[in-house]
Amino acid sequence: MNCKTYIEVLQIERAGDWDKAHRIIQDIDTTEAAWIHAYLHRVEGDLGNAAFWYRRAGKPQCRSPLNEEWQAIMDALLD
Repeated sequence: MNCKTYIEVLQIERAGDWDKAHRIIQDIDTTEAAWIHAYLHRVEGDLGNAAFWYRRAGKPQCRSPLNEEWQAIMDALLD
């Protein structure tokens, strides 16, 4: 999967369209997409669902502020 799609999803969420970001990411089956999916459910406040997606991504549940996780994902994608 192209990182451009992941970056676009993060930008869409940041612009306030959570539903659109979720619709795009939910059908992508990669560890990066799972991490973004986990983040989106954290934004939504659905921590149980977020935990599922963190496991799929092979990541520990994030406890840092949402803006810090958003930046960590973006940095990882741009690395």
